[in-house]
Amino acid sequence: MLPTPKKFTLVCGSAEGKTPLTAFDKALLAAGIGNLNLLKVSSILPPGAEYVEKLDIAPGSLTPTAYGSIISEVEGELIAAAIGVGIYDGSFGVIMEYEGKCSKEEAEERISQMIREAFEVRNIPLSKMMIKGVEHRVEKIGCAFAGAALWY
Repeated sequence: MLPTPKKFTLVCGSAEGKTPLTAFDKALLAAGIGNLNLLKVSSILPPGAEYVEKLDIAPGSLTPTAYGSIISEVEGELIAAAIGVGIYDGSFGVIMEYEGKCSKEEAEERISQMIREAFEVRNIPLSKMMIKGVEHRVEKIGCAFAGAALWY
């Protein structure tokens, strides 16, 4: 059985690359998690998980992460990614991610709407919401990335 994460952080970054994969890699580096092996997870923040500005994780570590990313090769296109977490005090939280051809503000607003809906359908009160986003104007090949990295 895998241990339950005790900490989390919200990160985002954007970058240009010579290929779609290197644009993604550079966006991960810009977000501060480019030297980790991300394990994509869905949307539940464990009860009692503590927010930290930066996680101290050894390179190559398998890191549970909920994330959204978008890559575009359309010169001049505006792309964005956002991540957010809604927390119910004393219980678990819900993580939402979004990526699209839009501004940072539009992506963050979409996250806010999705978090509110997630709490409504669970019929639990929303105590706190944290959202972080990034936008990128594509030059040749660009990527926008936003994630919630979880740790122990």
